[in-house]
Amino acid sequence: MDLDPRQYENIAINDDDIHSIILSYLIHNCYKESVESFIACTGMKQPANYMENMEKRKRIFHFALEGNALKAIELTDQMAQEILQNNKDLHFDLLSLHFVELICSRKCSEALEFAQTKLSPFGKEKKYMEKLEDLMALLAYKDPEKSPMFHLLTLSLFFLFPFFVSFFLILFYVKHLNLPSYTAMERLIQQTTVVRQCLNQEAGKDGPTPFSLKDFLKS
Repeated sequence: MDLDPRQYENIAINDDDIHSIILSYLIHNCYKESVESFIACTGMKQPANYMENMEKRKRIFHFALEGNALKAIELTDQMAQEILQNNKDLHFDLLSLHFVELICSRKCSEALEFAQTKLSPFGKEKKYMEKLEDLMALLAYKDPEKSPMFHLLTLSLFFLFPFFVSFFLILFYVKHLNLPSYTAMERLIQQTTVVRQCLNQEAGKDGPTPFSLKDFLKS
């Protein structure tokens, strides 16, 4: 039977499908307590190995948000070493951010040792050489903020780390857990937004208005 897309509000939705969408969102975002409560309330079957994976991902996520790049890298290596091995730019940037944090904290001796052990191996590749030279130049100044390389200090974890966290988690979901980088709920909202926009353009003033999640939740 052909369906008129403009009559989407009359389409019946299976409760099990709704439950699955909500559960996938909670698991994806590591809401452990909410997952357990939701499973208990709905009687859904507990996904295999979800708890173990969730606990590990949650720890990495929290370390990342706290700006603890080294701990996040360490746990990632334990779970999925190939992620950072296959994404050297990401690995270098994370290590560089930690180096900058050490400089900002005036831990120059620690920064030098860190650069020698963790960053120097990247110097074998030409594309990292210039970046390494700029970073190391910060060590030559008593007040790095007054050095010609002061702009590198703006690469603080507090400014750029959220970007790397998002990129890192997408890699983690896609490459290691073989999961989509976005939840089913997010993809449904994306699809709904596009479909409603197309229907609005096609039907003009007689068609549905463009989708707004904010307005939808108010109705």
